[in-house]
Amino acid sequence: MSRLPVAAAAVLTIVAGLGVRALWDGPVVKYAGDALYTFLIYALIVLVWRHIRPIVAALASTGLSWAIEFAQLAEIPSILRPILGSTFNPPDLFWYAVGAAAAWAGHTLHTTRPPGKGEEDIHPTRGNPDDAGKDDRVPRRP
Repeated sequence: MSRLPVAAAAVLTIVAGLGVRALWDGPVVKYAGDALYTFLIYALIVLVWRHIRPIVAALASTGLSWAIEFAQLAEIPSILRPILGSTFNPPDLFWYAVGAAAAWAGHTLHTTRPPGKGEEDIHPTRGNPDDAGKDDRVPRRP
């Protein structure tokens, strides 16, 4: 997967999080933020490991989000609280999974859809279109 759409998704996730925070108040903001936080972690994982399978990225981003949430049961240094939070909240665990599921669905749809008009048609079983017309067969001995 190309890094450009993943980077764009990460930036849009940040914009969406700021937008939700600016436009709404209450539990909508909190739980949307939880889902978007995990969506962003998913995007960052895919940026680092381009060929990661979507389910692995979803499980890793959910696991990392849950680990951070459970770490809030202990004392988090004050400098990290704006990023990692400070209070354990069990419903957050569900919303992290929602964010990972949304990221997984988008990633899966993007990687399994047929190429559109103007996109490269590179398929592992068909080869590279630049090699069209080349004979890849091994020549037979006379």
